[in-house]
Amino acid sequence: MTAPDGIGGSVSEPSAQSKGGAVVSDLDRRFMAAAIRLSERHVGLTATNPSVATLIVRHDGNGPVIVGRGITALGGRPHAETIALAEAGKLARGATAYVTLEPCAHHGRTPPCAEALVAAGVARVVSAASDPDARVDGKGHAILTAAGIEVLPKVMAAEAGKPMSGYLLRHARHRPEVVLKLALSSDGRIGHRGRGQVAITGAVANRQTHLLRARADAVIVGTGTVIEDDPLLTCRLPGLQDRSPRRIVLDPRLSISPTARIVRTARDVPTALAVLPQVTAAMRQPFIDAGCEFLAAEADPATGMIALPELLDDLVSSGVSSVLVEAGARGAAAFLDQDLVDRLILIESPREIGRDGIQSPIDRSDALRRYRPTRRERLGEDEWLEFERKTA
Repeated sequence: MTAPDGIGGSVSEPSAQSKGGAVVSDLDRRFMAAAIRLSERHVGLTATNPSVATLIVRHDGNGPVIVGRGITALGGRPHAETIALAEAGKLARGATAYVTLEPCAHHGRTPPCAEALVAAGVARVVSAASDPDARVDGKGHAILTAAGIEVLPKVMAAEAGKPMSGYLLRHARHRPEVVLKLALSSDGRIGHRGRGQVAITGAVANRQTHLLRARADAVIVGTGTVIEDDPLLTCRLPGLQDRSPRRIVLDPRLSISPTARIVRTARDVPTALAVLPQVTAAMRQPFIDAGCEFLAAEADPATGMIALPELLDDLVSSGVSSVLVEAGARGAAAFLDQDLVDRLILIESPREIGRDGIQSPIDRSDALRRYRPTRRERLGEDEWLEFERKTA
């Protein structure tokens, strides 16, 4: 299909795929891939909204040109479409909008993005992931179609869903996405009991772990990890220090010390302690004075420990869409045994700990039986393995 001259040109190339009669070109995929890369920039910084990107692209006879770019603003508003349309101005008329998530259809403090695209006069909208929010879920596309705009949905939907996986899972399962990360020695150990923090992985893999923290809304550890390792659990990559996630300690009986680093830095990085009701006000006061907050938790009747599904339900209600679990063997096993892990990351090191080390609750062979492998990379001397929950 050839684009007409002047205003109103839409972007197309020879067809790579057809969905419901609408033509999706290779060029459409290239621009959608660019939009997905742009959406990565604000992952973890958009509150309860997903990090979405929009590109406004014109073709006026001399090849396609991006005339507007937008990404969900810090804190969640304004939305990507609004920002991209403002940058494009009058050049949006007749152009193609590439949006990584279906444009919203509900009225809030601002009009729906679908209506903004109609008002701007775009000719085509190429969208990726469908929005599971009941206020949208097909309604955004319907507004566009009713206005005579060509809509091409679900273009690179799987790829677009990765930067917003927490948002999508929050709507599907009504809890945050849970990412469990474990560093394993060559003999399947994750540490030494009673010897403090043990260096297992190298510098490259460690930096990748810090990047995981920057992308998560919260990081969860257990009492044992705080007592044994005294971690900070912050993102310490240059330029990303202000993207440390909220730190949550599962401490049913409040066993950690007020002198732990995670407590002493609570005024710098939000820190919450999940405890059971029997923890008294007097026990809590030193931690409150240090800047910690408390999460009221329920006890699992089978174990007496914190009930994880209920805790996750409370977290999602407070706007948390993704949690990174960096707990020890016991905490990791609890998430695994209760089938709460959506993404598993194993970092295998060539270093050996020995028979007196703490055995990992899961290894590569177990992971391959229970999850679907999605990524395998060599990071220095370590091997980084990622797995996702199998779908039916």
